[in-house]
Amino acid sequence: MDKSLKLTFILFTLITGIITGIFIVIYGLLTKFLSYLLFWGDPFESIEHLPWWYLYLIPTVSILIVNYMISKDESVKEYGVAEIAQAVEENRLVFTWKSLFNKIVASALSLSSGFAVGNEGPSAAIGAMVADKFHEFFKLPKKLLKVSLSVGASGGIAAIFVSPITGIMFAIENIAYEFVRDFAGYLILSSVTAFSVALYFLEPLIFNYSAGKFIEYRNIFAGILFIPVITFFIYFYLILKDKLLEFLNKFLTSRFLKYKNYIFAVIGGGVIGTILLISPYAAFSGHELVNFLINDKLHLAYSVIFVIIVLRIIATAVSIYANAVGGIFIALMSIGALVGYGYAEMFNAFFSNITIEPFYFAAIGAALFMGVNMKLPLTALVVALEITYDYNVIVPTGILYIIVSFLVTLTFDIHKMIFKGKK
Repeated sequence: MDKSLKLTFILFTLITGIITGIFIVIYGLLTKFLSYLLFWGDPFESIEHLPWWYLYLIPTVSILIVNYMISKDESVKEYGVAEIAQAVEENRLVFTWKSLFNKIVASALSLSSGFAVGNEGPSAAIGAMVADKFHEFFKLPKKLLKVSLSVGASGGIAAIFVSPITGIMFAIENIAYEFVRDFAGYLILSSVTAFSVALYFLEPLIFNYSAGKFIEYRNIFAGILFIPVITFFIYFYLILKDKLLEFLNKFLTSRFLKYKNYIFAVIGGGVIGTILLISPYAAFSGHELVNFLINDKLHLAYSVIFVIIVLRIIATAVSIYANAVGGIFIALMSIGALVGYGYAEMFNAFFSNITIEPFYFAAIGAALFMGVNMKLPLTALVVALEITYDYNVIVPTGILYIIVSFLVTLTFDIHKMIFKGKK
């Protein structure tokens, strides 16, 4: 890359980071505003006071609107950033500013109405869409298109998580691994710029009990015992999700091919409505749930934790099939946080002479469950680092990831989320 192109690319990165940060702030605030509007206040406080039929109406009407928007503009649908890069390079997707606004509205509506998808996928896509427009504006070479989209995606993730290093690691592990040596600096610049814009408007996940560099070795001991527990629940998640998707494919897709999106939307609305009636903690993205658990603001019985885990797995699978516009990053973290918190409570009940803090294992479980299922080891470690700044979370996460990942891949192909050997 010559000096003139480098200077242009630095300018492109700065502008992309700033504009991405602004759009992510709009997206985040719009999602929160819509959730308060649709549920007449904080959903976790107001839902129990709303009529049952209303809890079915809101997610069903919302997802029908989202599917209608997708039918009019295919780019609104949830895509991975790698898929976006390939589709743009092959001229199968053309982004407009209208597509960008539609993406923001569709995802905000999906998340605010209770569907169990996260905001990280759309945020990465929003950043990539912004980058695509400015790549065109600056007339950058086509060979740098994937790098440009990576720059935008890292900015989107950094802004929505209010965590710059997480954005960098996510982009590197997902789509830009081959560009690390030459282009990591641009990912850093975009992530830090977008993060700086979002910091004053959006709320990051914050761990209030950080012990810094001090390690309590009882957490290492408890972490070793945590291995079969977290591994079991990852197996449980993959099997249950696999069976649900198999059922939906076998009994619904083949029979209602023409109207499948709208039928899935109605089914999805009904399922999410039922889940909202049982517990709002089993619905929505899971961001609030993770925040509550890692900061010891929510106390649940063992049986309730297990029920919410099952419901969140169902909600996530159904939300994806209903075309809710969102990712699974934070949704997986919420399931892991539940597993970790419940494990620590049970550990304390069995080992009265060794006490561990449930919020530590909620943080460990969140990072592990997401990292192993998405095959993002560096991102998992960085999430643990940026949220907690606590070696009692970071060290066990690093040790347990390798062991749990190995145990899970003995049976499952994580990339395809299926049993090995299954056709």
